[in-house]
Amino acid sequence: MTALDLSSPVAVVGTGTMGQGIAQVALVAGHPVRLYDAVPGRARDAADAIGARLDRLVEKERLGAADRDAARTRLQPAETLAELADCALVAEAVVERLDVKQELFRALEDVVADDCLLATNTSSLSVTAIGGALRVPGRFVGLHFFNPAPLLPLVEVVSGFATDVASATRAYETARAWGKTPVACADTPGFLVNRIARPFYAEAFAVHEDRGADPATIDAVLRESGGFRMGAFELTDLIGQDVNESVTHSVWQAFFQDVRFTPSLAQRRLVESGRLGRKSGQGWYDYRDGAERPEPHTAEPADPPAYVVVEGDLAPAAELVAMIREAGIEVRQEDEDNGTRLVLPSGGQLVLADGQTSVVYRDVVYFDLALDYRRASRIALSAAQSTSPRTLAQATGLFQALGKKVSVIGDVPGMIVARTVARIIDLAIEAVAKGVATAEDIDTAMRLGVNYPLGPLEWSRRLGGDWACAVLDNLHECAPTGRYAPSLALYRHAYASGKQEGSSS
Repeated sequence: MTALDLSSPVAVVGTGTMGQGIAQVALVAGHPVRLYDAVPGRARDAADAIGARLDRLVEKERLGAADRDAARTRLQPAETLAELADCALVAEAVVERLDVKQELFRALEDVVADDCLLATNTSSLSVTAIGGALRVPGRFVGLHFFNPAPLLPLVEVVSGFATDVASATRAYETARAWGKTPVACADTPGFLVNRIARPFYAEAFAVHEDRGADPATIDAVLRESGGFRMGAFELTDLIGQDVNESVTHSVWQAFFQDVRFTPSLAQRRLVESGRLGRKSGQGWYDYRDGAERPEPHTAEPADPPAYVVVEGDLAPAAELVAMIREAGIEVRQEDEDNGTRLVLPSGGQLVLADGQTSVVYRDVVYFDLALDYRRASRIALSAAQSTSPRTLAQATGLFQALGKKVSVIGDVPGMIVARTVARIIDLAIEAVAKGVATAEDIDTAMRLGVNYPLGPLEWSRRLGGDWACAVLDNLHECAPTGRYAPSLALYRHAYASGKQEGSSS
């Protein structure tokens, strides 16, 4: 099944920001495009707005003047649904209400031919439920664009329970022909990006609610150690707290209130108070005129240790050994079958975040996971109140000697980056095991949809197949609510990875 022919008209119903964006994508690709909106005059206004954006593309030399003029002649506002009768694809971007969308598509079925592809851009509703109201549900598919649609490459092509393979394939190939990067997925709550991204927000909020660190520090650690483009607090302020919480609540409800997707009470209070982020002037941060952005906690300078003793291979943090030597600090290596830690001159230990808490150990400082320890500009440390101040000072001085800013947070099991990445990996591996999407499509979706530095499956391969399961196992022991219990799919993945590693040694 191939993409729609460029001579085939495409219609977009709903002319808000997303509807206009989808229409522009189809228009620039070469299709005749019809715009319809239930509110009189809006389709005409949307056509004018799209024309103005085409003008700006010409000014920026991203579109030729002749192509702009040809596109304008192919763009037509429609006053009635009947004017969409000859369209080969109708995509909707109307209000996120199941009854409204079902009523719209029932009306469209009375107008278009039975081979017309019908698509919804819903981000939170069930594609199956919307399509369930149709006479021919097999030609119904989800085409979830990301805002702004003309700029962001990702499109989630969602197959509902009744969607025909041919329809999903045609939608996929059409999105690709439009210059997008489509990924195929089954109809699951949140699809790919909004499902797998939940822990990025949830774990940051949980650390804050447990008084482990303030938003500015958590955001800085996620950016400067984890390699994420933005921290969870600044990103949700940009998205809108009401929008982000609504998606979280929708996914949680759709999964029958699965504890792994539980919404944040702190975020709920923000929404209730009207602090919705940038658009309202206040959210986690204050954006009003004259407001100062809070700085992340950064430790005062400390002296580095004269030496460190390395026990084990430090697993994902192995690169630190070479970096410590390069900083002129003596490294003493000891082979320990069960050791993956640094021992400081104080006698205290420096251990990579593993989901456990410092309070149950004698004189242990944890350090957080980093995407790349050489390139990371900040490292988070956590310690219990009983941890020796000398040990914490030596741990701080060690990372400062490596050129890192150090943020000391509370005794938070799994810290910030490690617990976040472990949970993202778990949800991704579970999605693959349940046939929601392929590993390759999930990695692509998370890199392009939310700008993750690595896809979850790629991250798992880098960290080791059993790393995420071990971290979550320990977190679940510390907080046995079920939120951190590894999925069965992750257990199987970890066990299979262990067997493969064992057979190669």
